[in-house]
Amino acid sequence: MRLFTGFPIAGNTRQKIETILEELRPEAKLRWSRPQNLHITAAFIGKWDEGRLAELKSALAQVEPSGPAAVTVTGFGFFPNPHHPHTMFLAVKADPALNAAATNITRALVGLGYEPEDRPWHPHITLARIARENITQLRFRIASMNNRFPLESFTIPEFHLYESRPEPGGSVYSALASFPLEAAAQ
Repeated sequence: MRLFTGFPIAGNTRQKIETILEELRPEAKLRWSRPQNLHITAAFIGKWDEGRLAELKSALAQVEPSGPAAVTVTGFGFFPNPHHPHTMFLAVKADPALNAAATNITRALVGLGYEPEDRPWHPHITLARIARENITQLRFRIASMNNRFPLESFTIPEFHLYESRPEPGGSVYSALASFPLEAAAQ
């Protein structure tokens, strides 16, 4: 199994991002994200033994609640940088609760042998992967769309454990389990 944890995107914001994707796709032949796959990655786990899935779910169920997180999509960006991009994304500004949730998720995974990335966590929504395609027209289109941001804020009440299954046309993500970011009422 290929797994990761992530935060879902609220319905109205998801619809606006889907509209943005529809407008951008004709500008460059990239590996575009499927609209149903949109999310903010908390931790990429990678290959995981299916026999240890219950152990993983149990550890994630113990993640210390950080409270619902307010998030705003602020605009376009490129990793590792705009001059040599490999990934196009939408930048996300989040309140401290989202950063705390990502830290708590990573802490729970480390207890299972997960090795966290060396680089700092930057919340974002991946829109496309870029190989060597010419993205000049795409850049012009993006520049004309910057007046649409920021999108309205939304709240993330939970995180998911996702499975990524490769299929023709791109991977399909399925939520295997959901975990609240707020402690249950006593």
